[in-house]
Amino acid sequence: MSEKDVVGGCRAALVVIDVQESFRHMPFWSEADLPAFRDAVLRLDAACRQRGVPVVHIFHVGQAGPFTEASGHVRALDWLPGSPDVCFFKHTHNAFSDTGLDLWLRRHGIERLIIAGIRTEQCCETTTRVGSDIGYQVDFVSDATLTFPMTHPLSGRTYSPAEIKEHTELVLAGRFARIVGVDDCLAALGEAHA
Repeated sequence: MSEKDVVGGCRAALVVIDVQESFRHMPFWSEADLPAFRDAVLRLDAACRQRGVPVVHIFHVGQAGPFTEASGHVRALDWLPGSPDVCFFKHTHNAFSDTGLDLWLRRHGIERLIIAGIRTEQCCETTTRVGSDIGYQVDFVSDATLTFPMTHPLSGRTYSPAEIKEHTELVLAGRFARIVGVDDCLAALGEAHA
């Protein structure tokens, strides 16, 4: 184990969830928050690679639409750096249930997960909860997650991405994860940044 890949006393891995072309073909897709999200993910990715922290890509495969393998959209958005240490394809909301992620992490001595990706309240939150439940320490990097407005099925109220992120932070904090921003995560990685 290298000192370079240790965060908070634990060997860490960056887990980038569902940053895939499929989402650009969904009716709810919006690029309103994309620039800030892209910057956050790219900063995290570069810092992790520089420090020797393994980078894991997770992609969602569904049974219909742009998430099917046949669609050709189950691939990284064009700005996401390639060559992760490992890549897994999942069929559930969490990145553990039907992949070899847990085994890979344990074989590499990973104890802490740095979570980033799409969507904040779905696959990122679910992976965080499951990861915590099976023994990982989790840093949920909220500003390196992306989501979209959602309308409540009963009240009809539309929740903004900021409100959804705030709720996700509330329910994860202290129980399933440490909520951090990119700057806090970079500081923990020992990176100098502006």
